[in-house]
Amino acid sequence: MRTNFFRIFAVGALSILCSFVLQQKKTKLYIIGDSTAANKKENAYPETGWGMELQSYFKTDVTVDNRALNGRSTKSFRAEKHWDPILAQLNPGDYVFIEFGHNDEKVDKPAVGVSLADFKTNLINYVKETRSKNAFPVLLTPISRRSFKNGMLINSHGDYPSITHQVADSLQVPLIDMLAKTRSLLTHLGDEPSVKLFNYVDSGHVNYPKGKKDDTHLSPEGAKQVAGLVVKGIRELKLTLVKRLK
Repeated sequence: MRTNFFRIFAVGALSILCSFVLQQKKTKLYIIGDSTAANKKENAYPETGWGMELQSYFKTDVTVDNRALNGRSTKSFRAEKHWDPILAQLNPGDYVFIEFGHNDEKVDKPAVGVSLADFKTNLINYVKETRSKNAFPVLLTPISRRSFKNGMLINSHGDYPSITHQVADSLQVPLIDMLAKTRSLLTHLGDEPSVKLFNYVDSGHVNYPKGKKDDTHLSPEGAKQVAGLVVKGIRELKLTLVKRLK
């Protein structure tokens, strides 16, 4: 009788311990991509990548590890060995958010630019390698540039976002359509009001003595709003990360 009691007690204690460990397990959310998401150095301020703002939306059991880098494409990110250490340390249940396109489309620069066919192949490889570690890939289309013409926002990414959609469909990968979300935001704000989301700086700034008018990279407010759109996509997809949002 006593033996059974201790056995039941031990099993119960072990169950509680396992449950506690699982609750305490931290999930890594890696971001790979380009300058629109990347962490910025102090001398680039107020330019801000949306990846810098994402952690603030999560509880402490998710760690956002932003590996996005200025000027990189699906090709150069791998060629420069930035992907290798991420893949090596991926754990089951981790996430990899994959957002490229701004630089892949620069086919006049062979070190970064890629054809649509190669862009597709590169995305497929990132997805399959992530899954090989029992981690979860999420594809994101590139964010919109502030490209207004006669008051209308125009597309500056060609067919690259469509390729991202194709890969998501064919491999059943969750996709957050950041191009559509940011286009909607910019269109709602309009040409001049949307300036506040981008890195526009008056002359005399310590980092930009001559000023800056940048319709690609984000301001702190823009980064916060774009990160909020990423979170909106997480909720819409009902990813397991939803439970870990604040």
